[in-house]
Amino acid sequence: MKKIFYCSVLLIFVLAGCKETLKENGSPSYIAEIKSWHNKRIENLKKENGWLNLVGLLWLREGENTIGSSTNNDIVFPPGSPEFIGTITMKDTNIVINVAGGVNVTYNGSGIKKMQLHTDAGGKSEMLQLNSLRWNLIKRQTKIGIRLRDLNSSLVKNFKGIETFPINDEWKIEAKFEQFDPPKKIPIPNILGMIDTSKAAGMVVFEKEGKKFWLDALDEGDKLFIIFADETSGIETYGAGRFLYLDKPKENEKFYIDFNKAYNPPCNFTKFATCPLPPRQNHLKLRVTAGEKVYNSEGH
Repeated sequence: MKKIFYCSVLLIFVLAGCKETLKENGSPSYIAEIKSWHNKRIENLKKENGWLNLVGLLWLREGENTIGSSTNNDIVFPPGSPEFIGTITMKDTNIVINVAGGVNVTYNGSGIKKMQLHTDAGGKSEMLQLNSLRWNLIKRQTKIGIRLRDLNSSLVKNFKGIETFPINDEWKIEAKFEQFDPPKKIPIPNILGMIDTSKAAGMVVFEKEGKKFWLDALDEGDKLFIIFADETSGIETYGAGRFLYLDKPKENEKFYIDFNKAYNPPCNFTKFATCPLPPRQNHLKLRVTAGEKVYNSEGH
């Protein structure tokens, strides 16, 4: 009986200890700030230009590409759309869509029959519409494809949010920014197996658990963009790393890296995104138990 009693008491203490580690830590205003940031992040995912409604990434070939729901087409759209929507003809950088008669494809609310299209590489990529479908052209190195969205996608309808680690202000860490002068070009791999070269503004340097860590930060105007992996990657968090934006440091102001705002790349939600991956130097030998956990459609 004594043995059972002691084991029961020990179990209570163990469970109590586990429960303690799951508590939020921080001032009410800070916790409210992070929750507000996360709620806005969820709202953005659900928007028309969010990541949850992606249903296709369809690469074009040089010449004429037929489009429609029939499997006889070069580019097959989802069931329920017209069997033949039209063609997209690609000759070098000249890309033109011709819409079949009786098919109501629109751009900015007006029906189109023939139109020149551009990719996102130039900053202007026309969003075409057909019923609940939306699509535009993207360019990834030499490949050009249709990024297809469905506003009625099951992922948007069934999305219940993303699990996160408990908010903990110990993961808002005072840091230093060591600027590269001039900015350094670093290779960034992506999920397609391609390597892009991006401009790194500098290194974010911080200390945790008595050790110093460095992360290369990409230049995003008034923001720094960090793609990182850590020792939770592939276990509690997404295996291909997470993203983090920071405000660029201002003179005479403290600078922080806040891992409570670490979030999953689009590829965690859909196979139709083209996500950058963490460069080798941004693989932290540290368990970052803050920010978003891995998303899956069943357990979230």
